Amino acid sequence: MPSNLSFSAHSSPPVELLSWLNTEGSLTALLEVRAGQPLRVERSFEGYRQLSLIQKQQLGIQGAMLNRPMLAWVREAQLYGNDERPWVAAQSVFPLPSLKGRARRLQQLKGTPIGYVLFKRSRTLPNYRSIQHTTEGWQRQTRYDWYGRQLLISETFLPPFCQKLLVI
Repeated sequence: MPSNLSFSAHSSPPVELLSWLNTEGSLTALLEVRAGQPLRVERSFEGYRQLSLIQKQQLGIQGAMLNRPMLAWVREAQLYGNDERPWVAAQSVFPLPSLKGRARRLQQLKGTPIGYVLFKRSRTLPNYRSIQHTTEGWQRQTRYDWYGRQLLISETFLPPFCQKLLVI
Protein backbone atom coordinates (compact mmCIF):
# COMPACT_ATOMS: atom_id res chain seq x y z
CA MET A 1 0.00 0.00 0.00
CA PRO A 2 1.30 3.45 -0.75
CA SER A 3 2.64 5.53 2.07
CA ASN A 4 3.06 9.23 2.52
CA LEU A 5 6.68 10.11 3.13
CA SER A 6 8.20 13.35 4.33
CA PHE A 7 11.82 14.26 4.99
CA SER A 8 12.59 16.77 7.70
CA ALA A 9 16.35 17.01 7.61
CA HIS A 10 18.91 19.44 6.27
CA SER A 11 20.99 16.63 4.81
CA SER A 12 20.23 13.36 3.12
CA PRO A 13 20.66 9.95 4.69
CA PRO A 14 23.54 7.79 3.45
CA VAL A 15 22.60 5.90 0.29
CA GLU A 16 23.22 2.57 2.07
CA LEU A 17 20.53 3.43 4.64
CA LEU A 18 17.80 4.69 2.28
CA SER A 19 16.19 1.31 1.63
CA TRP A 20 16.06 0.63 5.39
CA LEU A 21 14.43 3.99 6.11
CA ASN A 22 11.89 3.55 3.31
CA THR A 23 10.95 -0.12 3.58
CA GLU A 24 7.19 -0.65 3.54
CA GLY A 25 6.92 -4.00 5.24
CA SER A 26 8.27 -5.41 8.46
CA LEU A 27 11.59 -3.86 9.47
CA THR A 28 11.87 -6.72 11.98
CA ALA A 29 11.89 -9.29 9.17
CA LEU A 30 14.55 -7.41 7.21
CA LEU A 31 16.77 -6.95 10.25
CA GLU A 32 16.50 -10.65 11.06
CA VAL A 33 17.55 -11.56 7.51
CA ARG A 34 20.50 -9.19 7.85
CA ALA A 35 21.47 -10.67 11.24
CA GLY A 36 20.90 -14.28 10.18
CA GLN A 37 19.00 -14.85 13.43
CA PRO A 38 16.01 -13.55 15.42
CA LEU A 39 16.29 -10.07 16.87
CA ARG A 40 16.91 -9.64 20.56
CA VAL A 41 14.71 -6.97 22.13
CA GLU A 42 15.83 -5.28 25.34
CA ARG A 43 13.20 -3.00 26.83
CA SER A 44 14.33 0.14 28.62
CA PHE A 45 10.78 1.33 29.40
CA GLU A 46 7.28 -0.09 29.12
CA GLY A 47 4.25 1.54 30.65
CA TYR A 48 1.78 4.42 30.59
CA ARG A 49 2.78 7.94 29.60
CA GLN A 50 0.98 11.12 28.69
CA LEU A 51 1.10 11.89 24.98
CA SER A 52 2.92 15.11 24.13
CA LEU A 53 1.36 17.66 21.81
CA ILE A 54 3.82 16.64 19.08
CA GLN A 55 2.92 12.96 19.49
CA LYS A 56 -0.79 13.79 19.27
CA GLN A 57 -0.15 15.70 16.05
CA GLN A 58 1.94 12.84 14.66
CA LEU A 59 -0.94 10.48 15.43
CA GLY A 60 -3.31 12.67 13.43
CA ILE A 61 -5.28 13.90 16.44
CA GLN A 62 -6.96 17.21 15.70
CA GLY A 63 -9.16 19.91 17.16
CA ALA A 64 -10.10 20.07 20.82
CA MET A 65 -8.59 16.63 21.47
CA LEU A 66 -5.12 18.17 21.06
CA ASN A 67 -5.66 20.13 24.29
CA ARG A 68 -6.94 17.19 26.33
CA PRO A 69 -4.65 14.87 28.29
CA MET A 70 -4.32 11.50 26.62
CA LEU A 71 -2.55 8.40 27.91
CA ALA A 72 -0.67 5.92 25.79
CA TRP A 73 1.07 2.62 26.35
CA VAL A 74 4.71 3.23 25.43
CA ARG A 75 7.48 0.71 24.87
CA GLU A 76 11.07 1.79 24.39
CA ALA A 77 13.55 -0.86 23.37
CA GLN A 78 16.87 -1.54 21.74
CA LEU A 79 16.98 -4.10 18.93
CA TYR A 80 20.06 -6.29 18.64
CA GLY A 81 21.09 -8.17 15.52
CA ASN A 82 24.08 -10.51 15.64
CA ASP A 83 26.48 -8.57 17.83
CA GLU A 84 26.76 -7.00 21.27
CA ARG A 85 25.77 -3.45 20.32
CA PRO A 86 22.19 -2.44 19.52
CA TRP A 87 21.30 -1.76 15.90
CA VAL A 88 18.06 0.16 16.40
CA ALA A 89 16.50 2.20 19.20
CA ALA A 90 12.73 1.90 18.94
CA GLN A 91 9.76 3.56 20.57
CA SER A 92 6.21 2.32 20.11
CA VAL A 93 3.30 4.56 21.16
CA PHE A 94 -0.17 3.05 21.45
CA PRO A 95 -2.85 5.59 22.48
CA LEU A 96 -5.20 3.99 25.00
CA PRO A 97 -8.26 4.47 22.76
CA SER A 98 -6.44 2.28 20.20
CA LEU A 99 -5.91 -0.59 22.65
CA LYS A 100 -9.25 -2.32 22.24
CA GLY A 101 -10.05 -5.82 21.06
CA ARG A 102 -7.10 -7.59 19.45
CA ALA A 103 -4.94 -4.50 19.90
CA ARG A 104 -4.75 -5.15 23.67
CA ARG A 105 -2.08 -7.68 22.73
CA LEU A 106 0.26 -4.74 22.11
CA GLN A 107 0.49 -4.18 25.87
CA GLN A 108 1.90 -7.67 26.40
CA LEU A 109 4.71 -7.67 23.83
CA LYS A 110 7.48 -7.95 26.43
CA GLY A 111 10.54 -9.04 24.37
CA THR A 112 8.59 -9.81 21.19
CA PRO A 113 9.45 -7.61 18.20
CA ILE A 114 6.39 -5.53 17.28
CA GLY A 115 6.79 -6.52 13.63
CA TYR A 116 5.70 -10.06 14.54
CA VAL A 117 2.32 -8.68 15.58
CA LEU A 118 1.75 -5.80 13.16
CA PHE A 119 2.70 -7.68 10.02
CA LYS A 120 1.33 -11.10 10.95
CA ARG A 121 -1.56 -10.90 8.48
CA SER A 122 -0.37 -8.27 6.03
CA ARG A 123 3.00 -7.50 4.48
CA THR A 124 2.30 -3.78 4.49
CA LEU A 125 0.04 -1.41 6.36
CA PRO A 126 -1.31 2.02 5.48
CA ASN A 127 1.08 4.55 6.95
CA TYR A 128 2.51 8.02 7.03
CA ARG A 129 6.27 8.31 7.55
CA SER A 130 8.73 11.06 8.25
CA ILE A 131 12.50 10.72 8.29
CA GLN A 132 14.88 12.91 10.23
CA HIS A 133 18.38 12.96 11.61
CA THR A 134 18.61 12.95 15.41
CA THR A 135 21.56 13.04 17.78
CA GLU A 136 21.41 9.21 17.93
CA GLY A 137 21.21 8.63 14.16
CA TRP A 138 18.76 8.54 11.26
CA GLN A 139 15.20 7.97 12.42
CA ARG A 140 12.00 7.00 10.73
CA GLN A 141 8.72 7.79 12.49
CA THR A 142 5.77 5.91 11.13
CA ARG A 143 2.12 6.33 11.96
CA TYR A 144 0.41 3.07 11.12
CA ASP A 145 -3.25 2.43 10.60
CA TRP A 146 -3.60 -1.05 12.10
CA TYR A 147 -7.18 -2.27 11.79
CA GLY A 148 -8.43 1.32 12.12
CA ARG A 149 -6.21 2.09 15.11
CA GLN A 150 -3.46 4.70 14.96
CA LEU A 151 -0.03 3.65 16.29
CA LEU A 152 3.23 5.60 16.24
CA ILE A 153 6.52 3.77 15.89
CA SER A 154 9.91 5.49 15.84
CA GLU A 155 13.01 3.56 14.82
CA THR A 156 16.47 5.11 15.00
CA PHE A 157 19.27 3.35 13.16
CA LEU A 158 22.26 3.46 15.49
CA PRO A 159 25.92 3.83 14.44
CA PRO A 160 26.80 0.10 14.88
CA PHE A 161 24.15 -0.83 12.29
CA CYS A 162 25.20 1.93 9.88
CA GLN A 163 28.82 0.78 10.17
CA LYS A 164 27.77 -2.76 9.22
CA LEU A 165 26.08 -1.41 6.08
CA LEU A 166 29.33 0.21 4.96
CA VAL A 167 31.32 -3.03 5.39
CA ILE A 168 29.60 -4.92 2.55
